[in-house]
Amino acid sequence: MKFGPVAPKDALGAIAVHSIRQGALVLKKGTVLGPNEVKALEAAGVRDIVVARLDADDVPEDAAAAEIAAAAAGEGVRVDRAFTGRANLFAAGAGLLVVNEAAINQLNDVEPAITFATLEAFAPVVAGTMIATVKIIPFAVPRAARDKALAVARAAHPLVRVAPFRVRRVGVISTLLPGLAPKVIEKTLRVTAERLAPAGAEIIGERRVAHETQALARALDELLAAGAELVIVFGASAIADERDVIPAAVEAIGGRLEHFGMPVDPGNLLLVAEVAGRPVLGAPGCARSPKENGFDWVLTRLLAGLPVRRRDITAMGVGGLLMEIVTRPQPREIETVAGRRVAALVLAAGRSTRMGGPNKLLADIGGKPLVRIVCENALASRAAPVIVVAGHQREKVEAALSGLNVTLVHNPDFAEGLSTSLKAGIAALPESADGVIVCLGDMPQVDAALIDRLAGAFDPERGALVVVPTVEGKRGNPVVWSRRFFADLMKLDGDTGARHLIAGYAEAVTEVPVSDTGVFLDIDTPEALQTLKADVENGRVGKGA
Repeated sequence: MKFGPVAPKDALGAIAVHSIRQGALVLKKGTVLGPNEVKALEAAGVRDIVVARLDADDVPEDAAAAEIAAAAAGEGVRVDRAFTGRANLFAAGAGLLVVNEAAINQLNDVEPAITFATLEAFAPVVAGTMIATVKIIPFAVPRAARDKALAVARAAHPLVRVAPFRVRRVGVISTLLPGLAPKVIEKTLRVTAERLAPAGAEIIGERRVAHETQALARALDELLAAGAELVIVFGASAIADERDVIPAAVEAIGGRLEHFGMPVDPGNLLLVAEVAGRPVLGAPGCARSPKENGFDWVLTRLLAGLPVRRRDITAMGVGGLLMEIVTRPQPREIETVAGRRVAALVLAAGRSTRMGGPNKLLADIGGKPLVRIVCENALASRAAPVIVVAGHQREKVEAALSGLNVTLVHNPDFAEGLSTSLKAGIAALPESADGVIVCLGDMPQVDAALIDRLAGAFDPERGALVVVPTVEGKRGNPVVWSRRFFADLMKLDGDTGARHLIAGYAEAVTEVPVSDTGVFLDIDTPEALQTLKADVENGRVGKGA
């Protein structure tokens, strides 16, 4: 291929290397220059234009890209018409992308002008997902290079294919031990169903049995007899050894263990086994969470009918560190176990819009402003320091707290929602704080004893990074947050709190059952305020510290 600048009159039949915009002239890169284009260039006063001319043994970019893409495509792949030297490959249906990495590397080594890029291996895809692209970088490639690339693709065919999801019927077994709440199992089933849905699979049977070998073996037999093509076992206790309950139950019904453990974190404690040609998965604890983990990597392969052998799992280490494990202690947390420092953050910047006018935080409750009662309760607890975020009617709120040993923080953006106050407060926390208990300024019945109980349950070393009070299984406020989550809290926006973080990091949450419904009582309406005043006057609740 010849390449270089020429006068427009000498460019006839050549390819424009660059786009040109000059006056009324708009000439796109890659245009084959005919008489009209030459005339337009001259009329626009263009003196030189960089062009490319193909040699006799060159293959045009679109033709080369189309041929190589067609040679590379396998089952479940369609190739779009090549354009500007690019041929894109798409999934024809839902499934898992399977790539021949060695052959793709060999193809990319043939000629710098020929490139082949794909999604990551075993990526789940749906119909229409672009899975790969062949791009010819210049406007043509030497025929010999094209032929060599085709030879590589044809010898290793296919380079890419989409393995359709084949497994549709899944059985789920949960083993039980004292202390495992039914709602944990219900959530696990819900999360599992959501994982299976994109593959068109569903749970056709579910069993809950004692965490004991024979009981589990019977449940496995039942689900396999019912037609389950795959069985997932969620143990009440993590698998600790190949002789543990779950692997022992598999072997008890004539099954075979393929591999225990995987170099993917989270997901280490995974068991892959087989009974009568059907896979059985011993799920790691992280599989109860919707977040991506090593369990997903194996599950999607099995749903696509792909074998998962020991060597497949041991090859997952590079790239297998999926995220920081929030429940894992950090050095700083280990050093402060003996005296964890929990600060209190009181959010008192809101506009009380549902009150219809007055600022509820300034309402008199038994002789004290509501916000003062909340802050006195925090000050009477072990939490320190106590930081108060004010915004709406800042001066009046600060006056209501006169004489109290609190740190006042102004939130000028309070009108934009709760998240702005939370971020202002987090930013003001001292470096010495290992965690913070976030209190709402309109919850006067959260007393010092409750704050101390929640702070006492905060134990980062043992995975209790978020502590939430519950009454009969329903979660309330206030919530203790580990410093590990401060960065996440700083990313919130709008008028939403941090509840979605709690849902996303279930493994880090510790619930503290309480009997005091004050964890639900926030004063949002005039009616709620009048009820609180009446309760205080009648001695049914205290007036704060």
